[in-house]
Amino acid sequence: MLALRALRRSPAYLNRTIAPTYSTHAKEVTTNDPTPATPATNVSKTNATPTSVMGAHDGMVVESVSEAEEMRSMQAPNRQGTWSNNQKPREKAMVGPRFEQMIMKDQPQPYAAIDLIHKQPVRWRKERVVSCDGGGGPLGHPRIFINLDKPQVNECTYCGLPFALEHHRKTLESLPSSPYPLAPTGDPAEVPETQRITNEPLGQR
Repeated sequence: MLALRALRRSPAYLNRTIAPTYSTHAKEVTTNDPTPATPATNVSKTNATPTSVMGAHDGMVVESVSEAEEMRSMQAPNRQGTWSNNQKPREKAMVGPRFEQMIMKDQPQPYAAIDLIHKQPVRWRKERVVSCDGGGGPLGHPRIFINLDKPQVNECTYCGLPFALEHHRKTLESLPSSPYPLAPTGDPAEVPETQRITNEPLGQR
């Protein structure tokens, strides 16, 4: 041990020349190399182009800025503004780091039911009082009774389906406008008249 310490303190040991060692896996690059090597990217060629998952297909992450801003300002695809006092506008709700790098087309945008219900045609009835249970069963709602005496369109307070008395048809048709179409228009959002009022406890539509 003493001999090893004495060897390390000797002038020959301190002034020795150590041969440089090079790794066989890395290319030696000098400070002023005229042809520096291109650094390898950590992204594979298959993932070089960003993609956006759209169902079972992949689409390019490219969207029009004007279309994205329009979708951000629309509360729903079929409605511009809010329909509830405690509802935040979409452009104020979708802020922060969570929504920074996102494709607006991929975000959920359900249609506003408040506008869909106004595409339902009026259910004309001959009775002065009608009942509505939304179709009955688990898909319906508690049955309520609606008075149709007044010459106006009367909505169900649960589901919003419109009803009117057949006796007032000409009066309602003479009005300049109506909140509901007075006859079927063929809109895809229309619920067919076969939605019946059921009597059985678990009746389906």
